Amino acid sequence: MDMRYTPEQADLKRRAAEYAQLLMQYEDQSEEAGGPLPRELVVDLTRAAMDAGVYAINMPAEWGGAGLSLLDQVIVEEEFGKVTNCLWDIPWRPANVLAYGDERQREKYLLPVIRAEKFDAFAVTEPGAGSDPSSGKSTATRAEGGWLLNGEKWFVTCGDIADFLLVQADAGPERLATLFFVDKSAPGVEMTRVPHFMHSAVNGHPEFTFTDVFVPDEDVLGGVGKGYELTKEWFTDERLMIAARTVGAAERALRLARDWALGREQFGAPIADYQLIQGMLADCAVDIAVNRAYTHQVAWEADQPATDRKTLHAKASTAKLAASEAAGRVVDRCLQIFGGRGYDRSYPVERMYRELRVDRIWEGTSEIQRLIIANELIKRGTGALALPTR
Repeated sequence: MDMRYTPEQADLKRRAAEYAQLLMQYEDQSEEAGGPLPRELVVDLTRAAMDAGVYAINMPAEWGGAGLSLLDQVIVEEEFGKVTNCLWDIPWRPANVLAYGDERQREKYLLPVIRAEKFDAFAVTEPGAGSDPSSGKSTATRAEGGWLLNGEKWFVTCGDIADFLLVQADAGPERLATLFFVDKSAPGVEMTRVPHFMHSAVNGHPEFTFTDVFVPDEDVLGGVGKGYELTKEWFTDERLMIAARTVGAAERALRLARDWALGREQFGAPIADYQLIQGMLADCAVDIAVNRAYTHQVAWEADQPATDRKTLHAKASTAKLAASEAAGRVVDRCLQIFGGRGYDRSYPVERMYRELRVDRIWEGTSEIQRLIIANELIKRGTGALALPTR
């Protein structure tokens, strides 16, 4: 097994790192503004991402995307994870399931997203249906030529800037989970609230209500009843990307803490000379190394055509659980190494401390990941999760 990057992957990592450094120049501005950046600046940064080949990285090159494999995407997202304030949302990553749209849907929805003319958002979570999406109350009732959508969605990431939403609702009397394209400006769609969370993100996570929103038949994605299957595939990719970004964030936090420990003197010596500090630095390095290796392994497996998708779903959960929990430990230690300055919002480690907390919640809580992993173990045994796909 050759774990070395190809020359193309090394160049990709360099380009992603350089673009991440560009985004870092605007972290303080984003923090001071409570998240958002001026529209003109976002447009410039979007163009820079396109020029660097790190925009729409999960979409085929023939459609205008970067055409990257999942392993390549992990390499990019790891660099993006080093940036605070969720500025990695600027180099847009369309929902992977948009690729399943028919030709008309691709022309209307996906291609404009790839060209940065439109933005999408995924709407699954509800007030009473978070970890259990099957308990959702959003419904789609048959109407002439389409469906009438009613319900409420929460935590719609980037819904504030989205032009259209992918809304999961139960269709018909059989309550078949289905994904619908919904134009945000359609009658009956209302963005009711944009909550203020712990982190100051460049884009928001608003709440929506849908009241008799008409959705034509042609705006059903993948067919009636395919909602859970498509959403599960979306979760698999997103969990892998969270694993990659949290590894990247932890790496930046460690680098900052290591440099601080070398320069900060107490009791006549750099604090890096003290074994308690050395122990924290070492534990951080271990957390990062093992999670980077596993995340890369799972991404590589996902690119292999013979990989079992059910096992891959559980492995993505493993990567997300392990990396997000480890990153929380890393940034906690790094903040401690910084002492009082680690609690200062002008220091990146403080922002990472707040931002990394949500990675144990969104796209499935740590507890849900554990249930997914346990279910895989019970059904298929320990080898399925422990060994690479052959």
